[in-house]
Amino acid sequence: MEFFDEFPTMGRSDLRDLKKAIDGGFRSFSRAYGEGLENFFDPLLHFLVWFERLLTNTPWPIVLLVISGLVWLGSRSWVMVVGTLICFSVIGYLDMWEDTMATLAIVSVATAICILIGLPVGILMARSNKTQAAITPILDVMQTIPSFVYLIPVVMLLGIGKVPGLLAVCIYALPPMARLTNLGIRLVDKEVLEAATAFGADYRQKLFGVQIPLALPTIFAGVNQTIMMALSMVVIASLIGVAGLGVPVLRAVSNQYLALGLMNGLAIVALAIIFDRVSQRFGQRMQAHRDQGAGH
Repeated sequence: MEFFDEFPTMGRSDLRDLKKAIDGGFRSFSRAYGEGLENFFDPLLHFLVWFERLLTNTPWPIVLLVISGLVWLGSRSWVMVVGTLICFSVIGYLDMWEDTMATLAIVSVATAICILIGLPVGILMARSNKTQAAITPILDVMQTIPSFVYLIPVVMLLGIGKVPGLLAVCIYALPPMARLTNLGIRLVDKEVLEAATAFGADYRQKLFGVQIPLALPTIFAGVNQTIMMALSMVVIASLIGVAGLGVPVLRAVSNQYLALGLMNGLAIVALAIIFDRVSQRFGQRMQAHRDQGAGH
């Protein structure tokens, strides 16, 4: 009956040896390739530092003007522009400007990287069911594994700093971009593709001339989700040396400063709402433009 009372487990010494072998193997890999990987990511580090300094050193009225212009281009809504100006003015007045600019820098760079990687991955997944079946479990792991778990190998390889934090954000934020690109392309009407084929279009012409334009609203939903997930990782990334609004939140948790945590937390919420509404409006405008084109 003892067999049914307690689940059979590997012997303690065997389990210890297995863990030691995994740790030792990764440490050896880290020693052998860690420096090479750091050198590989050096250009990314320099760009991130330059972009962060650009945002923090540029006079605040110019930054507000540029952000307002981008919000107008994305949403074509004066309400959104005024709301954005009010949010950033309150953030600046409450002495969170520099941290907000640092957060904007890492979220912008992370989103750009996720789009550059996620879009081709999504296209590959849409092209072949076998590729989709192979990549989907990897995306599942990236999206569901606790963020603290993949911080361990990233920190072991690259140490503490901006690049490890950026990679951690990208690992978490990339899957929606790939998934929704794949979904958007697969949802394109088969009859439209047959018509394009009948007119002599090859795969590349169908992809860039028909599938991607028609899938753009869904792809922009992927961009929206990527931005949201990147912002949600800001506090976690601050654990490994990423500057921004996550650092004061972490300090507030450690020292039980309610006001500090609440103010910086609400600043992250404000950024998330602005990004969300602007990207949603942009997606809706593209959808309306597509529907008008279909009507003609």
